[in-house]
Amino acid sequence: MILNKFHLFLSKIILIFSILILTQSCGPFKLERADVKDSPINDADKRERNIKEGRGVTLGGNKSKSGTFDFATSNEMWRATIEVLDFVPLTTADYGGGIIITDWYSDNLDSKESIKIMINFLSNEIRADGLKVKVYKKMCNEKLVCNTQLMTSELNNEIKLAVLKKAAQLKNEGRKKRAEESDYKVTPSLEQ
Repeated sequence: MILNKFHLFLSKIILIFSILILTQSCGPFKLERADVKDSPINDADKRERNIKEGRGVTLGGNKSKSGTFDFATSNEMWRATIEVLDFVPLTTADYGGGIIITDWYSDNLDSKESIKIMINFLSNEIRADGLKVKVYKKMCNEKLVCNTQLMTSELNNEIKLAVLKKAAQLKNEGRKKRAEESDYKVTPSLEQ
């Protein structure tokens, strides 16, 4: 008798579970299966698909090329800055965000003064207003209590000028190399 009640109870649970599964696959609760072949692998394709499907978020409307930067190894400003700052260790070098921040640097180990350099890229073009250089100075006393402040000195302009000169030099070298590569043509031998 107890066994019959248990079987009846178990069959009701199985029936309810089966009905739930069947109704879950029908009607408004239907879940779509995502195929791997339909999902793009690279991030640019994912963003494009999301925008087409209305999942993208834009603020301020659709501005043409506003805020797009191409900081990669082919960017002369980026490469020049890395080369100019090669004497100091970097804490942040984010070419996607267009910022380079150095670690605290001092000429000698016993110094109580050190500097930190921060460079923001505002443009891909080699222009004076295309980058912003800030230099911070940290001064510590004997008890290692430190004071940090933004420096306003010629060092900012010297770094900016060095980066701009190096970027112009890299750009000219790139042009010469591309010109040499396009001038180089393999001509068939004219043997008769």
